[in-house]
Amino acid sequence: GGVTSISAGQFHTCAVTAAGGVKCWGANSSGSLGDGTTTDRLTPVQVVGLVGGVTSISAGMFHTCAVTAHGAVMCWGYNDSGRLGDGTTTDRSTPVQVVGLVGGVTSISAGQFHTCAVTAAGGVKCWGANSSGSLGDGTTTDRLTPVQVVGLVGGVTSISAGMFHTCAVTAHGAVMCWGYNDSGRLGDGTTTDRSTPVQVVGLVGGVTSISAGQFHTCAVTAAGAVQCWGANSRGELGDGTTTDRLTPVQVVGLVG
Repeated sequence: GGVTSISAGQFHTCAVTAAGGVKCWGANSSGSLGDGTTTDRLTPVQVVGLVGGVTSISAGMFHTCAVTAHGAVMCWGYNDSGRLGDGTTTDRSTPVQVVGLVGGVTSISAGQFHTCAVTAAGGVKCWGANSSGSLGDGTTTDRLTPVQVVGLVGGVTSISAGMFHTCAVTAHGAVMCWGYNDSGRLGDGTTTDRSTPVQVVGLVGGVTSISAGQFHTCAVTAAGAVQCWGANSRGELGDGTTTDRLTPVQVVGLVG
């Protein structure tokens, strides 16, 4: 008992306790467990300095980020391309403050190579790798500190960072995506990379949550149905085929 939320990354897992602390376990070669070492752990260890006051957590590939009760963001682990947001590319085995995000952050999503946060004002800020435009700032320049996503200065309720792309749900229930668009993972009907957000075709309202995977994306609608788009070679879109989809398709059997 005592755990309020959990996030499973590729090679490690972290949990927020009822007391607001964080415990992590698994692979730790880059310090992604935050215990001040690079020793893999088969059972949970306490993240240094985060013994209380954490409200949410997101585990990426080799890094982890947490939102504090004050709305600040702390990150630790692998820092290639600046995914920790502390203005350096130095790996950290204990949490560091994300530059400029000292308050006002409501949620966080750590992707494989970049990280994004939703602010209380409903805007989105991202940092880290940006070769395919996954930071949404109109460039393909890696960022060691957060940058504002173009056009999303308000009205965003949730975010999900995938491998090289990012998607957000707006207050109106629409979905906006940006970044790498191979196999149609942005859902705009093309395979063109986007360095600023584009609207997902057909999802103009009624979406409540989103999850961006490595090569595909899925959304839950207010009616309780699921729509997915992008790569489908293993049937990950759930539409009964293995055909890639550039726009959302309904998952079979999950109609609400």
